[in-house]
Amino acid sequence: MATQNSLVFTVTRRPSELITPAKPTPHDYKLLSDIDDQEGFRFQLPFIYFYPKQNIQKMDPVKVIREALSKTLVFYYPLAGRLRQGAGRKLGVECSGEGVVFVEADADVTLEQFGGEFQPPFPCFTELLFDVPGSVGILDCPLLHVQVTRLRCGGFILGLRINHVMCDGAGLFQFMFALSEMARGASAPSILPVWQRELLNARDPPRVTCNHHEYDDGDVTNRATTPDDKMVHRSFFFGANEILALHGLIPRNFMITCSTSEVLTAFLWRCYTRALRPSPEEKVHLLYLVSARSKFNPPLPRGYYGNAFASPAGFMTAKKLFKSSIGHTIEFVKQLKRDVTEEYMRSVTDLMVLKGRKPNSIVARSLIVSDITRAPFGDIDLGWGKPVYGGPAKGGLGGDQPVATCSYLSFKNKNGENGISVTVCLPASVMANFGVQLDSLWKNKGLFVIDNNSSLHIESAL
Repeated sequence: MATQNSLVFTVTRRPSELITPAKPTPHDYKLLSDIDDQEGFRFQLPFIYFYPKQNIQKMDPVKVIREALSKTLVFYYPLAGRLRQGAGRKLGVECSGEGVVFVEADADVTLEQFGGEFQPPFPCFTELLFDVPGSVGILDCPLLHVQVTRLRCGGFILGLRINHVMCDGAGLFQFMFALSEMARGASAPSILPVWQRELLNARDPPRVTCNHHEYDDGDVTNRATTPDDKMVHRSFFFGANEILALHGLIPRNFMITCSTSEVLTAFLWRCYTRALRPSPEEKVHLLYLVSARSKFNPPLPRGYYGNAFASPAGFMTAKKLFKSSIGHTIEFVKQLKRDVTEEYMRSVTDLMVLKGRKPNSIVARSLIVSDITRAPFGDIDLGWGKPVYGGPAKGGLGGDQPVATCSYLSFKNKNGENGISVTVCLPASVMANFGVQLDSLWKNKGLFVIDNNSSLHIESAL
């Protein structure tokens, strides 16, 4: 949305209010799982939805969403509570029914003025989800913040922010789908929420049985950045032609066994590493977020909305990465995904307890990749049809952490072409180099070279 950078408009907001469950709910105390409450999840996930005007009976989106939210909180009543921290930094939710933040707003702008391409990042997001005082903390603060902004054209924008310790992307989609059902007149969600966070608690005694390089102690400084080097976001669209071109650059024996996500990750990791300009013997890390919901036997219950994913990490020296074929890099990505088993998840929960819920410590020369193309955030129908865009407001991890991230979202561009929106968050100096590497890939200026064995190599000065 290039035009957003220069778009200026006024938002008039009414005083914030707390939306409470429509009916009395239990006042109890629920512990989070040992996956939920790790330090690395203690931030808020921002999402945004743009809805155009529809030729339907006139309804006020503020009224509809406010009432639907109150009804949905009857089922998701922990979200109306407050986080408390106990011994050993263990988090729990006091289900007090205090409510979630809700803001009604109007903007003197039309949806068309935002431009033809709706991809994160959205520079105007702070106007569309205003930081209400007391709403941005983690402990003793509202767990969900919603703003509905009516537009001059008759459309509206829904902005929201949720505390990540309460749910992951799949859990948030489940909540949003329930909200959409209630907004369209349902009396209960079709998928009832399941708490049962004890299913992802540590064993007694805890025991670490797998390698978890994502939590290794190591260098957390990034020599590619300076204190003034801000993190910036940028989106790239990969349509059918771009994806086909990438698949055409990999060895034929990998064509059947690798997914588009794996291919994208392999190429983008190499582009990112090249943009970092590391020395040959420096280690470069890749973290690939993997859903673990189906890894358990039996699987986690349908309706479980807590965090249920792992971020397995692997590393190579820069020299090894550049000298190996693209097929080898793809296999590296595939192995990270295979590493996530039920035992791996049990080992992670045990590690969290043993290490005091320590955050991911790998920052230097690391890329964290998330793929939410299977979560149809763009299908959330609140009674006005599907949004022109629905999904993360910033991409990546959604927060402002100084880590390099790359996220994949299903996306339809202004020409109606379906593809993948790749949102990258990098230090400004690295982003400039990253764009050059991608440009070289498409223009084939010698960065990527096909050898006689049809395997892809990166020519490098390393």
